[in-house]
Amino acid sequence: MTGGRIVVGVDGSEPSLKALKWAAAQAALTGDTLHAVISWEYPASWATLMPGVPPEFDPEQLARQILDQSLAQALTPEEAAAATRTVVGGNAAQALIDQAEGAALLVVGDRGYSGFKAAVLGSVSSNVAQHAPCPVVVVRGETA
Repeated sequence: MTGGRIVVGVDGSEPSLKALKWAAAQAALTGDTLHAVISWEYPASWATLMPGVPPEFDPEQLARQILDQSLAQALTPEEAAAATRTVVGGNAAQALIDQAEGAALLVVGDRGYSGFKAAVLGSVSSNVAQHAPCPVVVVRGETA
């Protein structure tokens, strides 16, 4: 069966780039389309943590740039051009779960930019593995 959609979570981290490469290779094998998704959200204490943030700062535009750069870095120009891209405001795990509705596969890296480098499996990958509406592949990096 071909013509499905593979959703891949991207945040610019090395594990997400590995997941992106894996998802693109899988899409090439299956004939599915590649759908790259990045999410962004303001921290709950944004105003107190970042009092000097300029008013023109646009986190959605920054997320879009990270997504574009990640595709350019990880994929061939042809693969990057063929991929659909979605920028979603909100929680990363929920955004991926929502975007995976009706997908053939959801692909994520084992951990991203969470600050907990020692975690065996990141909170986003763990959450989507438990709650996604389709099969999930967690692409793992090398062991340290």
